[in-house]
Amino acid sequence: MISYRKHKVLVAPLDWGLGHATRCIPIIQALLSQEHEVVIGAEKGQAALLQQEFPQLKIIPLSGYRVRYSRSKALFAMKLLTQLPGIYAAIRQEHQWLKKIIEAEKITCVVSDNRYGLYHTSIPCFLITHQLTIKAPFPWAEHILRSINYRFINRFNACWVPDMAPAPGIAGVLSHPPLMPSVPVQYINLLSRFTKEHLPEKYDLCVLLSGPEPQRSLLEEKILSQLNGVEARILLVRGRPEEATLPVVPEQVTVVNHLPGKALGTAIQESALVISRSGYTTVMELLSLEKKMILIPTPGQTEQEYLSVCLSKAGLAKEFKQSGFELADALEQAQAFAFKRGAIQLFNDEMLHSLIGH
Repeated sequence: MISYRKHKVLVAPLDWGLGHATRCIPIIQALLSQEHEVVIGAEKGQAALLQQEFPQLKIIPLSGYRVRYSRSKALFAMKLLTQLPGIYAAIRQEHQWLKKIIEAEKITCVVSDNRYGLYHTSIPCFLITHQLTIKAPFPWAEHILRSINYRFINRFNACWVPDMAPAPGIAGVLSHPPLMPSVPVQYINLLSRFTKEHLPEKYDLCVLLSGPEPQRSLLEEKILSQLNGVEARILLVRGRPEEATLPVVPEQVTVVNHLPGKALGTAIQESALVISRSGYTTVMELLSLEKKMILIPTPGQTEQEYLSVCLSKAGLAKEFKQSGFELADALEQAQAFAFKRGAIQLFNDEMLHSLIGH
């Protein structure tokens, strides 16, 4: 019998929306099932979500990159560029933070979801990302971004890509670029918290709000303002686990700030149709449940815009832009859309042994 080393693993998700935290859940579950000890590095919404899922685990405060997004798509890229010095500073700070935490907590392995400063030369450190290609308006800009991206990725022992190995997978060129990093790239299949069940239909529509502000709130305001004109049983999940108050909604609408993993999986499967951002984590989870979906990419987020177009062309989703979005019209178009089912493979616990090693 092969004996595997038991690690004390630090798992730390990026703070850009809740998707990075939710896709760490199956990784954490697999680590725990194989008797590794897990501690989590996170703050605010990410920490609240993971504490709900794993109340027994220690969460160490880790400052996020705290990127602020523009209210205008036209200014999105410029707003992001002005924050690059702050992002670089955050990466340096989290690298120094990791050195202290490794010593204080006796960490023997790191799993970092898109946090580029969490590498170390003395222990195995793994980076989770599906964005080997970072989409940009111009090819020359993508080449520059790839060079910067790979410089960070190559500091880790390996890069775990949550997609299927055969190209184009789900994410297309995002996860299957023409040029790879120099460290090992390991495709770990799709990550999902959920297990497909056959449940009776309770809602006509489930609206999943997520992602960074202010765009999350802008989409919420748009949808809330249009609910009165829609005769459908609607569940609205706001993606605000740290908030206590709720907006006033029509009688046919149920609204919650947040649902823990199992309850959310149940609610999605009880819904005929789902509206969400085209964030990659959300897409992975909806595909795992074979749900019909309307995708509204966050304005200016080139990755989400690329992904929603790819999935729409493949017949796996119906894409709409946030500007001019009309809920009633979107539901009508979705009714006429010929949704297809994708052939997908999911991450499983057994993959961990080959990923982390002996």
